[in-house]
Amino acid sequence: MAARPVELQVAGQKVRVVSSASPEELERLATLVDDKLVGILPPGRPLTPQSMLLVALSLAHDIEEERRRVSLIRDQSRAAISSLLSDVSSTLALAEETLADAPPAAE
Repeated sequence: MAARPVELQVAGQKVRVVSSASPEELERLATLVDDKLVGILPPGRPLTPQSMLLVALSLAHDIEEERRRVSLIRDQSRAAISSLLSDVSSTLALAEETLADAPPAAE
């Protein structure tokens, strides 16, 4: 997709960006930033570089928290799968022993 200009509104200010992302995606992301700004910037205060930095830090924090959560889930999933594979292996070994010890079937 070719880069094209899209006009976004963040903290009441119109910003024109050029991106290959869809306008809908950019608007969704701008809304996310705007929502963070509402939580950080007191009502009536002008948008400053410091407030944008706080939003960036807040979003970076959210990303780090999500990465930690995903890592924990991945580790727990690997442990659960390993345990299941061990159980399956033990069950198969027991089944093989049982079949080996069983008398031959009558024909």
